[in-house]
Amino acid sequence: MAEPQVLADAVPEKTVRTGVDDSSAPVRRPRRADWRKRAEIAILSGPALLMFVGFVIFPVMLASYYGFFKWNGFGWPTEFVGLDNYLLMWRDDSFREAVSHNFIIVVLSLVMQGPIAILFALLLNQKIRGRSLIRVLIFMPYVISEVIVGVGWSLIMQDAGALNSLLEKWGLEQFQQSWLADPSIAMGTLMVIITWKYIGFAVILMLAGMQSIPEELYEAAAIDGAGFWKIQWSITLPLLGPTIRIWAFLSIIGSLQLFDLVNIIWGQYIASIAGTSTMATYMYQNGHLAGSYGFGNAVAVMLFLISLVVALTYQRFVLRRDTEGAVTGESGRKKRK
Repeated sequence: MAEPQVLADAVPEKTVRTGVDDSSAPVRRPRRADWRKRAEIAILSGPALLMFVGFVIFPVMLASYYGFFKWNGFGWPTEFVGLDNYLLMWRDDSFREAVSHNFIIVVLSLVMQGPIAILFALLLNQKIRGRSLIRVLIFMPYVISEVIVGVGWSLIMQDAGALNSLLEKWGLEQFQQSWLADPSIAMGTLMVIITWKYIGFAVILMLAGMQSIPEELYEAAAIDGAGFWKIQWSITLPLLGPTIRIWAFLSIIGSLQLFDLVNIIWGQYIASIAGTSTMATYMYQNGHLAGSYGFGNAVAVMLFLISLVVALTYQRFVLRRDTEGAVTGESGRKKRK
């Protein structure tokens, strides 16, 4: 007697009444629910979308418009010059040099900060005394204002600054250098300052990525007899890949837009002489200081386009595996096919 009851429970109620199985029929949602969901999305995303359009899209469009004019910043631009600002920009050796400096900073930032950050994160991921204090000390330079960092390092690195005075006190006069004015070492000085300033952010990201790795993997590798460095090479680094790629992306974009530290430490004129100029400092000097705001807007548009191309290329060839891995459901399976 129990068996018919089980079969009756397994059959949909509508099938029992009509004798027809409509379980495969599509379920229609009420239109009111759809409109309510769309209204919620519009209300929640509307302010952010307006902010993005007002403070990102509109300024870029306005800068693109101004870049076609010779304009001193007063009144509405009227002297149309077409692409002359862009042609003049690329014909200028100083601009091409600034672009090369930006990409040198990109490469050196990745090469210098990445390994150091991973090593620090490996250290701080272990159970050692004073670990919290070390984390605070490493992260502290990142939260200090760029103005304070720039002024402090400029005083330290001057010819009569603290570093050369300390070398003289220790009897190491042969190592005294003109750290800021010598073009052969000025870029190295800049990279030391950048690494000191931003290494804390990279360490925190790496440490967060390491702490998300399951502890069972390390225990299984230790049982199999793997040593510490073998475990890090085989487990930590592969699983840390998404974190490393995200950090590298942020580092690349920040290096392309570098301005404040260079302008504060080297000033508005010596940066180009010392070999530390960037696209942003070139824009500031030849646009704002020169009173040529049409040309400055053209440089700003070019900086935006270069950053956009680099970002899209990086996303297409490096971040693609991470974005595809985040796609779930039927649409994600269709894209992967």
